[in-house]
Amino acid sequence: MSKCFSFTASRDWFYRYSFANAGLRTSITDMGEGTVVHCWVPRSQKDTKPNLVLVHGFGANAMWQYGDHLRQFTARFNVYVPDLLFFGQSHTRRAERSEGFQAECLMRMLRAHGVERASLVGISYGGFVGYSMAAQFPGAIDRLVLCCAGVCLEEKDMEDGLFKVQNLDEAASILMPQTPEKLKELMRFSFVKPAKGVPTYFLSDFIDVYYVEEKTELIRAILRDRHLSDLPKISHQKTLIIWGDQDQIFPVELAHRLKRHIGESAELVIIKNAGHAVNLEKSKEFCKHLKSFLIDPMRNQIERVDSHIEHY
Repeated sequence: MSKCFSFTASRDWFYRYSFANAGLRTSITDMGEGTVVHCWVPRSQKDTKPNLVLVHGFGANAMWQYGDHLRQFTARFNVYVPDLLFFGQSHTRRAERSEGFQAECLMRMLRAHGVERASLVGISYGGFVGYSMAAQFPGAIDRLVLCCAGVCLEEKDMEDGLFKVQNLDEAASILMPQTPEKLKELMRFSFVKPAKGVPTYFLSDFIDVYYVEEKTELIRAILRDRHLSDLPKISHQKTLIIWGDQDQIFPVELAHRLKRHIGESAELVIIKNAGHAVNLEKSKEFCKHLKSFLIDPMRNQIERVDSHIEHY
């Protein structure tokens, strides 16, 4: 069955239809030197709307992680959903694998679309990239959401027993699985209640479609020689940190560490009975916090302007 039917390709088709139906179109930005960034962009950009960038983590591509949330924001924002390098249709021939380079590429892509300022949501690895964007381009990021993003981790945390893995090789083998057994292990790490009975041919199909060696290199790059003292502080934008209380990929201690590192401009929300894939496992609660942080301040600002006009 796996040879004549691809569950992964079918799901991709469904999401492409859904994104297009939500008013987005695909766009490729060629930056030269073999670097290409794909992004879902508004079919019709409106200057009256603020911009919102949704950055995915490890997994398939951007559509899989934001497909259930997209329509919550397209009415109020110009929404941009990029594929990071080595995901979806984005790639590079350059040797850089850091989140800093990913952030630089996203910023260049956004500017190519006339976007100079935006709010940003980053899930897991996408949060690493989002944090780097806020540090490198503080004037470009309005509000920042970091979801289960272990930005404050240090390589020595593995030696100190914070993680359930002991070294980089073990972490990479789980986060970038190459066998159905390893993919099942990743699901157990990511969800409090992982799906059971998923056919092996579905898992194999997913790996066949989405595994590329460069993704493993990205994992190694974020973990190797990482020290909290080297992490720049961000303070120019309000930041929301969202975490699952039972996250086994990036334990919740890292959420509190990140809140301390950023300081008063950061707000921390811990979602109960949720693992690392909190955006999927507690989708409604996750979306509620996003809307409260991203939309309510905008609504209040509009109401204050309207009130001022009426008073005048």
